Amino acid sequence: MKQIAIIDDDVYIGDMLSELLSREGYGVLRAYSGTEALLLLSGRRPDLVLLDLMLPGLSGQEVLPHLAGIPVIVLSARGDVEEKVRLLLDGAADYLTKPFDTRELLARIAVQLRRPSPAAARLCHGALSLDLQTRAVEAAGRSVRLTRTEFAILKLLLSNPRQVVTKSQLLEHIAADTPDCVESSLKVHVSNLRRKLRDAGAGECIASVWGIGFKLEEEPKS
Repeated sequence: MKQIAIIDDDVYIGDMLSELLSREGYGVLRAYSGTEALLLLSGRRPDLVLLDLMLPGLSGQEVLPHLAGIPVIVLSARGDVEEKVRLLLDGAADYLTKPFDTRELLARIAVQLRRPSPAAARLCHGALSLDLQTRAVEAAGRSVRLTRTEFAILKLLLSNPRQVVTKSQLLEHIAADTPDCVESSLKVHVSNLRRKLRDAGAGECIASVWGIGFKLEEEPKS
């Protein structure tokens, strides 16, 4: 199920959108301010975001840079052409002026969700870059050769850059790609992955969370 985040402080519009999207078979996430949106997105990565500009706390313009790699449709009562152009150049995928026809909104959402995103084909964090199509991995601009297990571990960590990924989550999500990886060998695979990334110049970018699992460092240690 595709997940769509509604970031809008207008309860009436938010409720209307939530009901509309749920009826169309989408999962819905809600945030009522810019600050709440960042908190929500720190633990979840929706497939698309509907973003209002006039938000309490952080404005929609301030939230937009934090949504890189996620299609964003701006919903705003502002119809100024210059502002539309600026937001589209700053990373918004589309812009719809309020009030809008819900049929048009659903069509624009469908178009964005069908459209392959170049950003979605590459996972990046700090000095790390992983291409999902070619399976190429780079650390500090240098190519890194990984085993299937190491690649699967890094892919899951990069897909959840702000979260602690538990050992059980790692084993569950990478089982299809690497059935040979079990709990007793997971630590060895992570250790080898760390060494390869460190040797390539990415520093200490994977942190252990004692008794729980692993997470990416916000600022990799040299």
